[in-house]
Order: sequence, then C-alpha cells, then structure tokens
Amino acid sequence: MNLKIAKSLFLAFYKTIGYLFLFIALGLYLDSKYMVPFFENTQQLATFVMLIGFFVLFYRSPVRIREHMLFAVLIGFVGEHLFSIALGMYTYRLGNVPLYVPPGHAIVYIAAVYFCKEAVVKTYRKQLEKLFTIFVLGYATAFLIFAYDIFGFVMSLLVLFLLRNKPRERLFFLSMYIVVAFLEIVGTHYECWAWPKTAYGTIPFLKSANPPSGISLFYFLLDLGCLWLYKQRHLVAWKRMKGIRELKLIKVYN
Repeated sequence: MNLKIAKSLFLAFYKTIGYLFLFIALGLYLDSKYMVPFFENTQQLATFVMLIGFFVLFYRSPVRIREHMLFAVLIGFVGEHLFSIALGMYTYRLGNVPLYVPPGHAIVYIAAVYFCKEAVVKTYRKQLEKLFTIFVLGYATAFLIFAYDIFGFVMSLLVLFLLRNKPRERLFFLSMYIVVAFLEIVGTHYECWAWPKTAYGTIPFLKSANPPSGISLFYFLLDLGCLWLYKQRHLVAWKRMKGIRELKLIKVYN
C-alpha cells in the first residue's frame, strides 16, 4: 500500500469517524466532571448539542439512512434502560439514562456506515479488516494484561468469533469496535458513566476494567434491531432484493 492510498484511507476515516471522534470528545465534555462545578444542568447542555448534531446529520442523509437513525434511537432508548437501569451493567453519573445517549447511538452507528461506504474503503476492505483485527486483539490483550479485563477480553473474542463467517458485516463491526473503544475511554475518563469491577457487578470471575474493551459486542444487537425493523417496514422490497441476490449467486456457481 503506497503513500497515496494510505492518505486516501486516512481522509476517508477522518471525514467520517474522525469527525465523530471530535464530536464525541466535545459532546461528552459538556457532561463531564470538569463541567459540573461551572454548570448545573450539564446533561441538558450535552443533550442540546447532541440533538443539533443528530438533526444536521439526519437532514443531510438519504431516506434509508434516516430510517436507520430513527430505529437506532428507538433501540438505543430501550437498550440503555434495559442494560443500565434494569441490569446494572453500567451506571451513568446521575443514575439515569441521559437524553443525549439514544441519539448518540444513532450518530455512532451511521458514522461507521458512512465510513464503510467510502469508495477507497470498499477497495481496500480486506487490508482494513486485517489491520482492524490486529487492533482489536492488541487492544483487548493490553486491557487484559494491564487492567485485568477478563470481561472485555471475552467479549472481544466473541466479536471476532461472530464475524468469522460474516464477510459483509465484518468491516462495519470492526470499525464500530474502534469507535466504541474511543467513546468508552472518553466517557469513563470524563466520569459521564462508570462500569463495575466485575461483569454486571455480580459475576466475580469476570473481572472488568472501566471501561471493558469489548463492549461493542452489544452493538450487534443495535445493528440487528435496525435491520429487522427496516425489513418489517419494507418487507416486499426486501424480499425482492433477497431474490435478486440469490439469482446472482446461482449464476456465479453455474
């Protein structure tokens, strides 16, 4: 891979996931421990900024992407209340689910989608998959060694295991792993939320870092949920597209 290709890949990353990283760092800072002494309603401030980002992205996106964004907000709202409030998997600073979180899930999800749609990314997806897989293994191993993060390491291995026979989704979820890793490091550093020392605070042999490394595993549920809802909304068109794919496969093998 020459310098020109590397530069093109970097630009594709920067204008999608790179912008997302900047937005995450700014948005979560508004609800951070650093803002609390100066502004009482930090969650409301972060929500205001998050909603601006959400609607800007929403109105600049095609109809299909808009639908996925709305589905991601819905699933994110339900999932956050299930995993945080009901199951105690992690805890937000005020013990609630901040209003900025569900639209934040949608922005994270769609940024990864846009990255994978970049032409240069599609061309070099195999190389990127190898590079991102190395990152996942290195990141999870480092957390296991230095933070005794058994919970995150197990989830990271499950991510790679589930992706072994998923060539169409592999790059997307590897990209999501990197995005969520950044999101979790920033959010926990700002003390917007925190993870217990063991999985769900109740499984003693699954020690966890704050944050655990492989939490992107749960974004499988977000993607599957968005896809299922989209199918139900467009069932006839989905069946037609599936039939076309099957005919193409038959022609290939014949």
